[in-house]
Amino acid sequence: MVRLIFAAALLASAAHAEEMITYTTDQSFGDVTFGVENAILNQGLVLENVSHVGDMLDRTGADVGSDVKVFEAADVFSFCSASLSRKVMEADPMNLGFCPYDIFVMQLPDSEEVTIGYRAFPEGPMQEVQSLMDEIAKEAIGE
Repeated sequence: MVRLIFAAALLASAAHAEEMITYTTDQSFGDVTFGVENAILNQGLVLENVSHVGDMLDRTGADVGSDVKVFEAADVFSFCSASLSRKVMEADPMNLGFCPYDIFVMQLPDSEEVTIGYRAFPEGPMQEVQSLMDEIAKEAIGE
């Protein structure tokens, strides 16, 4: 029974992982990442971590037998909101799986556009988190 529940949770999680909310801009990667950091701080939140995914992929490509340049640049910003997280996890403890919250910024090779985005959240209490993510993403690019 536990395996069945775990498998169902994985399938539900995989379905949500494919749904991304994104915005594109002609601003530089550096300007957008600076905007994300400021937008997070402006919400009174603490930036927990910045994962430099693009750098990691560049650094490890040869080690895994690939010469494909996936990104010109790509970072993921992780943060949490104590009050909002408590609210959504009191509503459903399984919402723990969405925390910390991540916003990504990426630029593809040979592109002038920069994309900012985050994963979509399920209906219900997590929509409040999605609204926060959307505010941060839009503020980061001046929308």
